[in-house]
Amino acid sequence: AYVCCLSERSAHNMSTQVKYFLAEADMPESWYNIQADLPKPLPPVLHPGTMKPVGPEDLAPLFPPDLVMQEVSQERYIPIPEEVQQVYKQWRPSPLYRARALEKALGTPARIYYKYEGVSPTGSHKPNTAVPQAYYNKKAGTKKLTTETGAGQWGCSLAYAGACFDLDVEVFQVKVSYEAKPYRSIYMQSFGASCYPSPSERTEVGKKILEKDPKCPGSLGIAISEAIESCMKSTASGVPTKYALGSVLNHVLMHQTIIGQEAIKQLEMAGDYPDVLVGCTGGGSNFAGMCFPFIGQKFRKEAKKNFRVVAVEPKACPSLTKGTYAYDFGDTGKMTPLVKSHTLGHPFVPPPDHAGGLRYHAMAPLISHLKELGELEAIAYGQTECFAAGVLFAKAEGILPAPEANHAVKGAIEEALRCKAEGKEEVILFNLCGHGNFDMAAYDKYNQGLIVDSEFNEQEVAMALSCIPKVPDQ
Repeated sequence: AYVCCLSERSAHNMSTQVKYFLAEADMPESWYNIQADLPKPLPPVLHPGTMKPVGPEDLAPLFPPDLVMQEVSQERYIPIPEEVQQVYKQWRPSPLYRARALEKALGTPARIYYKYEGVSPTGSHKPNTAVPQAYYNKKAGTKKLTTETGAGQWGCSLAYAGACFDLDVEVFQVKVSYEAKPYRSIYMQSFGASCYPSPSERTEVGKKILEKDPKCPGSLGIAISEAIESCMKSTASGVPTKYALGSVLNHVLMHQTIIGQEAIKQLEMAGDYPDVLVGCTGGGSNFAGMCFPFIGQKFRKEAKKNFRVVAVEPKACPSLTKGTYAYDFGDTGKMTPLVKSHTLGHPFVPPPDHAGGLRYHAMAPLISHLKELGELEAIAYGQTECFAAGVLFAKAEGILPAPEANHAVKGAIEEALRCKAEGKEEVILFNLCGHGNFDMAAYDKYNQGLIVDSEFNEQEVAMALSCIPKVPDQ
């Protein structure tokens, strides 16, 4: 009778459980590198001067040796240094939630799960790569890091990581987000970092842009150019300085795969496996972090069943759904190598929507490559419908998402409503990449009915795409 009672209690717990936790001892000890399992290799990164593939020596001025090697590595797993693991344990493993209240609010037969990265010190997934980037730079003798940030999650995370490893950090934040979210720059400064609105008068790139358009709202492409220029100037002045990027690059996406690896273990605890994976995409790091470990299982024929992968992006900056798959610069000032991805053109400045972390002109090369291989779908939504989805989610689940994360919420809700219409009991997994506690001004505007959807300017994109370099035989 006692065994029967325990069995019944276990079954009841499984039917009502909301949170799935892993012990610290179960935290993944390696990052997953999807390049090891790609059915077709990623197109090479090209030097804009020679149009030949870049080598480690071309990346060395910007990144420390370990990150350069991770960028080009074909190894399936890269060990996470013990020093990084120790910092990770401040918030990892992060929880997996079963969104039972949202399921009830939607009246859907679908089972909805979300991985919540808002438990990190800075409230998003960004420390997953900020901490190792700071660690490897410290190991290489770097004294200062320069970077860009959109909404500010990345800038805050690198400021935190810089404090962990005693590095100076200089951040160029996209001006529209700098002005709309003042607490983000205060947060960075509290950790000892400096933060400047971009475009700024501190760089030649910034000065030229402001001369042309004094009211320029900025973009991630512009902020990247300023950060790289500042890195070069600082190095020339005798301060060992490197540049850090919060998304797009292979090693950045790889650091985020701890998310998906944990989710696989947690779904095993729940006795489930996804039919649909959903994530928001700007540069693509949180999306990759959630989805790449599952796609890797599919490539290795280890997936428990077939699943779909849905990337959700803003209609105001729809690189995957409306961009051109071509070689382009990663920044406005044309300081980076050429990468092949879905791009709206490096000069493109997106409208000043509130999802500042998604306002990037191009997608991560690995994600673009997977889309070309037919491994993922992409869809774009306007910011008003995404805010509505975020508020609905908050009323049900008690977490107010960041405007960027609202896109993933919207995508997951649409999938759940599809299941309702079709009478299908599918499993939906999405990444809630951060909370919106620093985004009250945006929610205030939404609550007052002042949020509007920006028009996607086809003519501006056409002009920007006309500026991308001509790469022979590509």
